[in-house]
Amino acid sequence: MPKIAILDDYANVSLRMADWGSLPEGYETVVFTDNLVEHDALVERLKDFEIVCAMRERTPFPAEIFQRLPNLKLFVTSGMRNNSVDFAAARACGIPVCGTATSGNTTKEHTWAMLMALARQVAHDDRMMREGKWQTRIGIDLMGRTLGVIGLGKLGSQVSEIAKLFGMDVVAWSPNLTEERCAEVGVRKAASKEALLREADIVTLHIVLSDRSRHTIDAASLAMMKPTALLVNTSRGPIVDEAALIDALKNNRIAGAAVDVFEPEPLPADHPIRKLDNILLTPHMGYVTEETYRLFYGEMVEDIKAWHEGKPIRVLN
Repeated sequence: MPKIAILDDYANVSLRMADWGSLPEGYETVVFTDNLVEHDALVERLKDFEIVCAMRERTPFPAEIFQRLPNLKLFVTSGMRNNSVDFAAARACGIPVCGTATSGNTTKEHTWAMLMALARQVAHDDRMMREGKWQTRIGIDLMGRTLGVIGLGKLGSQVSEIAKLFGMDVVAWSPNLTEERCAEVGVRKAASKEALLREADIVTLHIVLSDRSRHTIDAASLAMMKPTALLVNTSRGPIVDEAALIDALKNNRIAGAAVDVFEPEPLPADHPIRKLDNILLTPHMGYVTEETYRLFYGEMVEDIKAWHEGKPIRVLN
């Protein structure tokens, strides 16, 4: 019976998030908690598996990997898209790719958790309290501040709605943003990215990573921001030029940043960004909640059952 590889389960929680025991008798699950992306090593690990369950974009699967795994019969990914998987190559190899639903709520909540913690120095104050200190920095009010939202899609609009509840003024920009979309969400449209960066007290990023959006925030962009400004990135690491951000934070050209996404991931233990004291870091937790994982892994089990019965569901390729 098929062996199932569950990849990149960093917190080792996948087996308790779904009823894997409900699969037909004989199915074997093997959980991998590390991130292995080197091609030869990945092929060696997966050569005996018929089914692979992948978490979002943690492990890339280009054409070469599918071509070198002749035993692979089914590939399941969390979500209904995965930019790290070559679906055409999987189809060419006769491998169906199935997805899962997503909750759609988690990243907006994490964005605001990070934004508020950054504005009120929560992580710093926690460290100081544990060191026996008291009131070493002060935070800022959100009411009356200007939030600059880069990307006004579903997530950007959700973040904007919450900002208005705090009494913030919201200004938005993206390359194809229209006045009509801004009116629909109830925010102002910036004349340009540069205008938004110069005006905003806090900038939050909600655009999809592409060749065009890579390094949307670069050294020149950071130089336009107020020295008191804060930057929040819960989208994708390469949207911000990481080296430029580190330099800006080291030299206090902006007041602080909150970052949940990096290049590469997992972030190396000795990465220089870990040493900065004016940045709030989380390990790509925007979509990582118990509810989301129960949805992801639960529907992975459903996908495998349907495939076993010869009637695949949520097929992406």
